Amino acid sequence: MNPWLEAQTAPGTLAIQAIQAIMEAAILCAADMGVTVSVAIVDTAGNLAGFGRMPGSFLISIDLSIDKAWTAASFGVATRELSEMLEREPRAVREGLLRRPRLTEVPGGMPILVDELVVGAIGVSGASDKQDERCAAAGLSILGR
Repeated sequence: MNPWLEAQTAPGTLAIQAIQAIMEAAILCAADMGVTVSVAIVDTAGNLAGFGRMPGSFLISIDLSIDKAWTAASFGVATRELSEMLEREPRAVREGLLRRPRLTEVPGGMPILVDELVVGAIGVSGASDKQDERCAAAGLSILGR
C-alpha cells in the first residue's frame, strides 16, 4: 500500500498526512520566493480536501486556487496543458467549456498522481503564473514526482 493513500477509505484517497505535507511544501516554496498564495487540494471528485491562505494573499486567490485544483482533477492535466489543448479545439468547444463554473485555464493547477493514478489535484494562486506552478510542483515533489 502506498503510504500517501488512505487505507481506511475508498481506494485512491489521499491520506490527511499527504494533504498536509503537499500544502506545507507549496506554502514553504511561496515563502522562500517572498510571495503570498492560497493553496487548495481537492480529491478526485473535485471536493475540497485541504486549503490554506497565506496572510496578505489576494482574496481572489482563494477561489482561483480552488478552481485550478478542480480543473486539474477534472481533466487529469495541469491547467496550463488544458489551455494548450483548448487552443486546438473549435471556438464553440473552447468557449463553451470556459463558460462553465469552476473551469479555468489559468496556470497553477496540477493533478496529484500516486502510482500513475489521479487521486486529486493542487491549485496555487496569488503570484505569477510561473510562481504558482513552481509552488504547486514543490507540493507534488514530496510524493516523489
